[in-house]
Amino acid sequence: MNKRYAMVVDLRKCIGCHACSVACKSEFDVPLGYWRAWVKTEEKGRYPHVRVSFLPRLCNHCDNPPCTFVCPVKATYKRPDGIVVVDESLCIGCKACIMACPYEARFSHPSKHVANKCDFCYHRVDKGMVPSCVNTCVGRNRIFGDLNDPNSEVRKLLDTQEVQVLKPEMGTSPQVYYIIPDKDTLIPTYKYHNDIERRAFNASNDHL
Repeated sequence: MNKRYAMVVDLRKCIGCHACSVACKSEFDVPLGYWRAWVKTEEKGRYPHVRVSFLPRLCNHCDNPPCTFVCPVKATYKRPDGIVVVDESLCIGCKACIMACPYEARFSHPSKHVANKCDFCYHRVDKGMVPSCVNTCVGRNRIFGDLNDPNSEVRKLLDTQEVQVLKPEMGTSPQVYYIIPDKDTLIPTYKYHNDIERRAFNASNDHL
């Protein structure tokens, strides 16, 4: 039986330390100002009764990934184990997959001029290791494994815990699951993939 990889993020344990984001940048030498993984922060309440919640974000490695359908050269594809990857040797940098992703999980690499995103660190997974972000998480809130293995931790969590995915209405069947997320945190907001985008957006809206 083929393996089917997924990730469970237990938001009850996330402290918003951003170690996952830093580990990802270090693992892949992600350019300054860009991210393959990031943490969304949501503040609620009014001083002094303020609560902060965190939502780690990454590619959702969907079972029905729209990014693979729009790629004209098949550079983006889904492996038999469920991991969605980008073949940089084939990518022509058209950005169709970036626009097709409903989770804003992709960006155009500024020097390679190809699509870039989380790939579950498949170079590590293929060697029997976990993704870098999972290995680094100080609170062990990221759990990675094979859904087809009844003894795996991810399978047991999905069978025993109430979980949610991002934008289920899109029909993409994400394979990143969240335990007890703050529902307000799941409200989609625009994510700037780099500081240039942020400054350009703010400048264009100064008159509003």
